[in-house]
Amino acid sequence: MGRQKGEGGRSKARPSSSSHAASLLPSTSAAGAVGFGGYVGGSRLDSSLSTDDSTPFLDIDSEVAQHLKRLARKDPTTKLKALASLSALFKQKSGKEIAPIIPQWTFEYKKLLLDYNREVRRATHETMADLVTAVGRDLAPHLKSLMGPWWFSQFDPSSEVSQAAKRSLQAAFPAQEKRLDALILCTAEIFMYLEENLKLTPKNLSDKAVASDELQEMHQQVISSSLLALATLLDVLVSVQVDRPGFENVSTEPKHASKAKATAISFAEKLFSAHKCFLEFLKSESPAVRSATYSVLRSFIKNIPQAFNDGNMKTLATTILGAFQEKDPACHSSMWDAILLFSKKFPDSWTTLNIQKSVFNRFWSFIRNGCFGSQQVSYPALILFLEVIPSKALGDNFFLDFFHNLWAGRNQIHSSNADRVAFFRAYRECFLWGLHNASRFCQNVDSVSHLRITLINNILVKLLWQDYLSSVSLKDQDSYFQELGKCIVEILSGIYSLEQDLLSFFSVAFQETCQGLLQQKVITEQPTLSTEQIIKFLLLMDQHAKQKGETWPLLHIVGPMLAKSFPLVRSLDSTDGVRLLSVSVSIFGARKVLHVIFSTNNAISCDPPHEKDSELKLEYFLQVYKETFVPWCLQGHNCGTSARLDLLLALLDDECFSEQWHAVITYAIDLVNSKVGSGSEDSNHLAVLAMLFEKARNEIRRRKLGEDTFLRQGSLPDHWHHELLEATAVSAALSLPPFGTADAQFVRSVLGGATEGNLDSFVSRKSMILIFKELLRKLVSFIMDSPFNFFKQAGSLFTSVDNGLGLESKIHSNVVDLARFALEIFEGSFFCLRALDEESDLVSSISAVLFIIDWEYTMTLEVEDTLDDESRRSTKTRLGICESAHGYRSKISSSWKSFSRDVRKGIRSILICSIRSAIFTEDKLDTNKFVSLCCLMVIDVLECLCQNQYEEQELLDHLLSKGDMWPWWIKPDYNSLKEPAKSDPRRVYAYGNYKFVSLIDKLIHKLGFHKVNTCDDLETSTIHTKNTTYAEVTSRAWLAAEILLTWKWPEGSAATSFLPLLISFAKSRSYSSYGSFLDSIFNILLDGALVHGENCAQSSLHAWPTSVEDMEDIEEPFLRALVSFLFTLLKENIWGIEKATVLFQLLVNKLFIGEAVNKNCLRILPPILSVIIPTLCQTSIRSSGCTNADGNSDTFYENEIQDTIKSWLQRALSFPPLVRWQTGQDMEEWFDLVFSCYPLRAMGGVEMMKLERNIGHGERILLLDLFRKQRHENSRSIAANQLPVVRMLLSKLIVISVGYCWREFDEDDWEFIFFHLRCWIESAVVMMEEVAENVNDAVTEYSSSDNLDLICQKLEQIVFVSDLSLINITKNSLISFSFFCGLLELQPTEGADNLNSLRTERWDPIKNQILESILRLFFSTGITEAIAGSYSYEAASIIAASRFYHRSFWESVASSVIKSSSHTRDEAVKSVELWGLSKGPISSLYAILFSSKPIPSLQLAAYAILSTEPVSKLAVFAEGSAHCLDVDSNPDLASGHPDLSTEENIHLTEELSYMIEKLPYDVLDMDLVAEQQVHLFLAWSLLLSYLVSLPSLSSARERLVQYIQNSASPLILDCLFQHLPSDLCLAHVLKKKDGELPDVLSEAATAATRSITTGLLFFSVESLWPIGPVKVAALAGATYGLMLRMLPAYVRGWFSDLRDRSTSSLIESFTRTWCSPPLIANELSLIKTANFADENFSVSVSKSANEVVATYTKDETGMDLIIRLPASYPLRPVDVDCMRSLGISEVKQRKWLMSMMLFVRNQNGALAEAIRTWKRNFDKEFEGVEECPICYSVIHTTNHSLPRLACKTCKHKFHAACLYKWFSTSHKSSCPLCQSPF
Repeated sequence: MGRQKGEGGRSKARPSSSSHAASLLPSTSAAGAVGFGGYVGGSRLDSSLSTDDSTPFLDIDSEVAQHLKRLARKDPTTKLKALASLSALFKQKSGKEIAPIIPQWTFEYKKLLLDYNREVRRATHETMADLVTAVGRDLAPHLKSLMGPWWFSQFDPSSEVSQAAKRSLQAAFPAQEKRLDALILCTAEIFMYLEENLKLTPKNLSDKAVASDELQEMHQQVISSSLLALATLLDVLVSVQVDRPGFENVSTEPKHASKAKATAISFAEKLFSAHKCFLEFLKSESPAVRSATYSVLRSFIKNIPQAFNDGNMKTLATTILGAFQEKDPACHSSMWDAILLFSKKFPDSWTTLNIQKSVFNRFWSFIRNGCFGSQQVSYPALILFLEVIPSKALGDNFFLDFFHNLWAGRNQIHSSNADRVAFFRAYRECFLWGLHNASRFCQNVDSVSHLRITLINNILVKLLWQDYLSSVSLKDQDSYFQELGKCIVEILSGIYSLEQDLLSFFSVAFQETCQGLLQQKVITEQPTLSTEQIIKFLLLMDQHAKQKGETWPLLHIVGPMLAKSFPLVRSLDSTDGVRLLSVSVSIFGARKVLHVIFSTNNAISCDPPHEKDSELKLEYFLQVYKETFVPWCLQGHNCGTSARLDLLLALLDDECFSEQWHAVITYAIDLVNSKVGSGSEDSNHLAVLAMLFEKARNEIRRRKLGEDTFLRQGSLPDHWHHELLEATAVSAALSLPPFGTADAQFVRSVLGGATEGNLDSFVSRKSMILIFKELLRKLVSFIMDSPFNFFKQAGSLFTSVDNGLGLESKIHSNVVDLARFALEIFEGSFFCLRALDEESDLVSSISAVLFIIDWEYTMTLEVEDTLDDESRRSTKTRLGICESAHGYRSKISSSWKSFSRDVRKGIRSILICSIRSAIFTEDKLDTNKFVSLCCLMVIDVLECLCQNQYEEQELLDHLLSKGDMWPWWIKPDYNSLKEPAKSDPRRVYAYGNYKFVSLIDKLIHKLGFHKVNTCDDLETSTIHTKNTTYAEVTSRAWLAAEILLTWKWPEGSAATSFLPLLISFAKSRSYSSYGSFLDSIFNILLDGALVHGENCAQSSLHAWPTSVEDMEDIEEPFLRALVSFLFTLLKENIWGIEKATVLFQLLVNKLFIGEAVNKNCLRILPPILSVIIPTLCQTSIRSSGCTNADGNSDTFYENEIQDTIKSWLQRALSFPPLVRWQTGQDMEEWFDLVFSCYPLRAMGGVEMMKLERNIGHGERILLLDLFRKQRHENSRSIAANQLPVVRMLLSKLIVISVGYCWREFDEDDWEFIFFHLRCWIESAVVMMEEVAENVNDAVTEYSSSDNLDLICQKLEQIVFVSDLSLINITKNSLISFSFFCGLLELQPTEGADNLNSLRTERWDPIKNQILESILRLFFSTGITEAIAGSYSYEAASIIAASRFYHRSFWESVASSVIKSSSHTRDEAVKSVELWGLSKGPISSLYAILFSSKPIPSLQLAAYAILSTEPVSKLAVFAEGSAHCLDVDSNPDLASGHPDLSTEENIHLTEELSYMIEKLPYDVLDMDLVAEQQVHLFLAWSLLLSYLVSLPSLSSARERLVQYIQNSASPLILDCLFQHLPSDLCLAHVLKKKDGELPDVLSEAATAATRSITTGLLFFSVESLWPIGPVKVAALAGATYGLMLRMLPAYVRGWFSDLRDRSTSSLIESFTRTWCSPPLIANELSLIKTANFADENFSVSVSKSANEVVATYTKDETGMDLIIRLPASYPLRPVDVDCMRSLGISEVKQRKWLMSMMLFVRNQNGALAEAIRTWKRNFDKEFEGVEECPICYSVIHTTNHSLPRLACKTCKHKFHAACLYKWFSTSHKSSCPLCQSPF
């Protein structure tokens, strides 16, 4: 990095150049004698620096001089830094120090003002401000040289620069008087400076090399600023004081002002003459120059009018008055100033030119084009322009042309609102100006009148009014037509004030327009858009008239139109006419409008009397309303009804409101009653009434908005009530089918309440209650008719309150019609219920009905497929009603909480009772679906009807309250148990209790554990609210206990659902918040377990549970719940050592009641202690010095526990040996109690179990004595005949003894153990093999049968294990054997003396026999599944599922299988092959690996066997390929690998070939962790692992690679990269930034790198389970990495076929970042270490450049080839180039180069192998072997074969693969060379 630029970058004491050094000389030196650079001010001086007597002219500071010199630099950055430095120095130094540099500064200042960079100019003025502030009065001697550029800079085109210049001038002269004095003083100098600027050209503007475009722009800026400075200077010096811009506050005439004025006039006249009136500047391309020129001309017109004489007047008049051709808006303001002032000053100038051609034609174009964008400036100037135009200059049609052209210039669509307003204001002002000033242009009165009428008819009517009406064709232009309408109205107002009679011309046009609209045949109810425009126009007139206090709209415009149109409106029943009449009434008043209509209407026989305000008298008004308008407006129901009803309501007058409304209701009801029985007529009248009430409701709201709301008639709903109306509404609600089409609409309109803001009702509260009661009756009848029992029972809840509600129990037959009618009314009046809060029972019931009908809709959709035909037909007819209720409920879902608390509580009560009843009684519907629906219902109620947490808890309390069938185990009073159930506790799921627990489980998942069980999130501050008290809510420990006791329910269980939620809840909170809750659960369960302890069976229990699922064998519900509860809390560390100690003491204390043993406690203690002891054992791990919180040593508690266990051991020793079993002595219970004190812990990996406790010597001796006591009494002769309970206890004792006492064992002890282990394991083998044989026989027997259910039932019977004791005994045996194997793996230093007895060869055969038996167990279950799978997938699933009942047993088997030796596996495979079943060992392994219900440990064991010798070969190749598998002839290759001859096609095993060839097409669209995806990856892992094991150049490997190339689907790679989605895009960036990668990407990348480096996949398979996205992604990454290593050409072919560029880019990025580096390093390492063993061939490697140089020399020829590996190898092909060749023709060189390229690019393996093959190809060629004429290679680039197939004609030999490709592509079988038949 270089040093910084500017003054900070170098030392001030170190000159960087000779000139800089000179500038740093002392101020007394000659260098500073004449100003900087030889200039003083602006003049160059010649000085003689050689004379001795020369004295310094100025004393310039060296640092300041340095910065001044830098100002001459071209670089703007340097200038800015220099100016900043100068500014800082000026602030620091005194005025006396700065004054000497002013001349130099002046010179630089003038140049800087012309700089192109505006930042430089701005900084210059800021520095100037600092300078003048510092020097003060010392500036005076230099003011004249500075004032010119200073004044010029005030008008810089950049506002920032000009403001800075003004600030600098104000800094020098703060007072306005002083600034004016400065201008007067320097007038001549300023004019001289401006004159110099105006003479400048772009060429002489700068003496530096500057771009031409910059020069041009700089010149334009100088000219425009100079012109503006000149114009302003004239205004200041010449004009009168009040006109001086910027100097308005100067109070007195300055000194020498007259002289300055004369000087200014003199200079100005010279400039005006010299520059030819500045007209040349108007031709400039710069708008700024032209605008400034107009300003100068304006200033000359104003200040120096004498400059305009006869000699230049014509030219100037033509230019200025014809300036409308200026199109740039920036010039228009100054242009208008010049035009208006010139026309006013020189009116005679109009006569000197052709006005039409030079002025008006340009003017018409100007306004016709919208003033070229300057609307805000030009439109206001138009009226001023009209004022200054001489009357003699106007022609006959001037005004018409003016208004037409101006109108044409408007922009309706794209103009802004401000432009639009300016246009219409100008148009109105000009139009009215024309009317008012018509006399100026007309000679007599008639011509004035004629002009005015012409303007009104041609402009106002035909132009503006017609355009206003044409808005029907334009949309989204409301603002335009709003302004147009205002313009017309204001013009009419102006006409009215000018001459009222002129309005008649527009009034006639208005009447004609309205008449035309009324005579149109309107066929729709919607009004036309033209009518809408007229209505808007009426409103605009009304608004204007009210503002101005004018009456002309009604008298002169609207009144005549209505009087003429009313008869036509009535006769045609015109909707548009009615709307116009209605709006007119609303605007002008009913009585005034009727007066206008009937005072001139011949329809009334006599003149109607009227009052003084032109209103009809009240009596006559009522008569007209009743006799004319009521019958007319209420007639029929058609498209005009709505408009007539609006008119009817608009005519309502406050003085006679009641009489009018009575007349309306009476007439309307009479119409309804008179048409009863006539069908549609009655409905039509009701529809009219309904529409009337909706409009009346709007009228009420309108009247409420006015003043004196409560005093005005019609502003309250009570004003509209009518007895006749209420009776009619109740009667309609009580009616029965068939209903009229408008009956429901009528009742809805009367009630109101369709929306929250629409609560005005036209009936009283009493009538409303009667109506809603009837609606409830109709809806309940609909519920009672439901096909679902659930809803029928819900309906019965409403019949129980019939008497209270006054409901009848009789149900009408047509319930659907009744419900539809009631629901239509309810939907339109729902919010009226708020007015009935006091009737909480009614409101709650009818609201609950709506919920229930909605739920029926949801349930119908869910279970429709399961209904019978009759139920389906019934639901179909009801579905429309239910769907309507569902839709309406969705709309008002947020409105329920606005009801009162009592109403909401009532609704909740009804709905929760319905749900509870349904759960316990509904038995026809699918249980899972039904429970899920009930859960949604509860949540629906909770969300809609609960306002706070306490209401939610009230709802849950109601739901969980005690009933006949709930709870089953616990009384919800928190302290007692229910009596034991007499029925079998393992009830089927259909029972209501199980369904209810399933419902609770789903609610916990939805609402949260805390809300349903613990209630710990309630806010105590909200317990008591105003007028409302909530009951105290406590936790529901009894509910948790009830769920644990139920254990399993539909779609859930305590182990898989409830306990994980409990743990998650506990971990998210502090212990103090839930400790008492857990204690309560424990106490309830313990009490229950003690009560029911006599039912506990011990023999089948797990001695060492490893998961909650192991509790399944505990049959007693309380004990099972308690053990699982404790196991989970202790395992997850919710309860720790201290709690476990307390529980241990508690249980021990309950073991004895006095001296007697509590047998129930004794029975339940073993399983409980089996989960408590492991936690207590953690204390033994800690050092003996640790103490607890109380200061007591933990050893005290440990000793106490050990003493207790020792006493139990002694109690067990007191019993006789197990072989002499005696009943009634509680032997089993005491032994199990002892065993529970020696826990084992499940371990990961190959180690299955581990000891948990460290026991003392004394305890170990007692345990050993107990073991040997059994051995001494036991013998082989009776081992097989032992009782199951004895064998079970003995197997547990052996496990504990081996684990804790193996160091004390002798050979007799081990012999005893091995005998029993082998005996028990072989018994299990016999059982499992018998199962396999039975399955084989069953499948063979039923193979031709299609009865799948029958064989599935048969298989279930076969695999069912009735004797669980054998499984558990064998599992214990496997644990003991696992301990034994683990002991053999110990290092010799660990107990060497004790291991001597185990390391003898005596035990090896026994060990191998036991392992072989375990492998037979493993193969037997696999063969069983394989045989069943050959029949059907369902049959195989039965076998796989049966293993889950004994999962821990099979996991123990898998643990031993993984540790088995190759020899043992080989023997087991051979024994299975000799078995003779329909499936062999390989099929069994694949059946386990690809099982439909897999157990991970079994899958891993199967993979481990399949991927290793001796099974791996058989696992890959099918038996049909065995005859062509021979030992490779190459002595370098390892034996045992198949040599696949080229004449034979290889075949993989059926399971593997299906996965490799076909499955990817199905898997591609599956879930990423689907079983098929995992199976596919495992299959490829097996194939790749076997490929790695084959020697590199063996034919077997080449044939297998060829098979993959030809047959394997490349979609496997698409599947692999499905697991690396968008995270790929982060890979490269994150790696470079050392960021943290996402888990999926990180694991996949790491696995890929590891598989490339090691060539292994087992590490990834081993960690695959439990399956998840991250682990599957890791396997995918590892598989991809190994494919890159072993099959690079295969992967490259797939990559090159990708068409999605983004996908290929992501894949390449991943490969380049994570895979290519280790792969390239591995390839180069292999090449470097390869032994090519030939003096003619050498290879060199460059790891830094990723290059390989291969040199081949033979005799006098040679060739160097360079191989370059790309960064994304192997996705991108390897480049091969020839560096050097000697004695090789160009043709051969290209051929060899091409052959090398083909070998390295087609190589599926290491590059070293490709290079070796290429060398062999050269060797063969030099040996004389002919190359293949097709590929030009001796050795084939893919399969490495030689040319063997010879043409019989030309004798050339070809590769078989090349010839096959030739024949298939050419579609002929002739020789490629001689074309003879081959």
